[in-house]
Amino acid sequence: MSPTVIALALTAAVMHASWNAFLRSGADRLWSITVMGVTGIVAALPLMLYYPLPSLTGFGFILTSALLQVAYSVFLVFAYRLGDLGQVYPIVRGSVPLLVSFGGFLITGQVLTGGQLIGVALVAIGIMSLSIGQHRAPLSSILWALLTGVIIATYATVDSNGVRHFADPKAYAAWVLFTYGVALILAYTIMRGPFRMNLADRECKKALLAGVFVLIAYGVVIIAYSMGPAGPITAIRETSVVFAMIIGRLFLGETLTPKRIIACVIVAVGAIAIGR
Repeated sequence: MSPTVIALALTAAVMHASWNAFLRSGADRLWSITVMGVTGIVAALPLMLYYPLPSLTGFGFILTSALLQVAYSVFLVFAYRLGDLGQVYPIVRGSVPLLVSFGGFLITGQVLTGGQLIGVALVAIGIMSLSIGQHRAPLSSILWALLTGVIIATYATVDSNGVRHFADPKAYAAWVLFTYGVALILAYTIMRGPFRMNLADRECKKALLAGVFVLIAYGVVIIAYSMGPAGPITAIRETSVVFAMIIGRLFLGETLTPKRIIACVIVAVGAIAIGR
C-alpha cells in the first residue's frame, strides 16, 4: 500500500476513536448519535446535487450500507450503557477482522496464512482479557459489542465493493451518509418519538462536532478503499483501539490498568496481522 493509503487509514482510526469518545460521554447516546447523523445529511446534500444519480446497483449498495449502519449505531449505544470506552471499543473493533476471517473460512473456504492465524489468536486473547477478571466489561455490553462487530464486518464488505460502482468515492460516501442519517432519524422516532434538536444546547453542539469526526472517519476510509485493498486498510484502521484507550484515559477519566493496556495492544497487533 502507498503511504497515502496508510495515512488515510490511520486518520480514520483516530477520528473513529474520537467520535466514539464523544458518544460514550453523551447524556443520551441514542439522541447524540442521531444528531451526528444530521451532520452527515447536511454535509452530503451539496455533493449529492453535484454528482449524477447512482445506478440501480449503486442504490442497492447505498441502502444496504445505510441500514446496516443504523443497526450498528443502535447496538453501539446499547454496548456503551455499562461498559467503558476502553473496554467496549476494543471488543467492537477487534472482533471485526476476527469475524471476517472466520466468515471467509466458513463461506468461501478461504485458508488463513500462518501470520493471520497468529493474528486471530492474538485478537481472541485480547478480547477475552477485556471480558474476564475483576475489571471486565459487563456481559451485556460484551454481547452488544460483539453484535456490533458483526454489523461492522458486514457493512465494511458492502462499502469496499459498493464504492467501486461509482466514478468518485465521494459520491458514494455522500449518498450513504445522507441515507443513513434519514434512516437513523426514522429509527429514533420509532423507538423514542419525535426527534428534536436545540442548536443552543451544549449537548447538541457537542454531538454536531462529533458528527464532523464521523464524516472525516467515514469519508477518508471510503477514499482509501478506492485506492487500495480492503483487508489491510481495515486492519490498519483497527489500531483505533489503542487511540480509544488513550482518549478514554485522558478525556473520560477511565481506569487504565496494565492489563487493559496490554489487551488493547494485543488486539491491535492481532488485527494488523490478520489484515496483512
